[in-house]
Amino acid sequence: MKTEKSDLNLNEVTTTAKELPPYSVMLDEPIKRGEQIINTITLRKPKSGELRGLSLQDVLQLDVNSLKKLLPRISHPTLTEQDVDNMDPADLTAVGTELVGFFVQKQRKEEAYL
Repeated sequence: MKTEKSDLNLNEVTTTAKELPPYSVMLDEPIKRGEQIINTITLRKPKSGELRGLSLQDVLQLDVNSLKKLLPRISHPTLTEQDVDNMDPADLTAVGTELVGFFVQKQRKEEAYL
């Protein structure tokens, strides 16, 4: 029995675990957007202005509506609110957990590792 493989998509964003840039999460369930397949999301630290309209408490509690508003502002490739709505819950939790790390001061992070 012959198994057909789909053509290699030039828009596919792939990374292995060893190659992950800082603040990146490899998704268990890739996001499919048209012909693009996203299997890794990289976050950057939000500026205060990017937190407008959001409650920090909700963000830190991984409130889905807050993540849906914030992730498109700080993710690469840029996610849409619909992408976040369609994410696997385990992937959303992993991305949210990575995001929470941005809200801890460097000194506190260092103290936690001592």
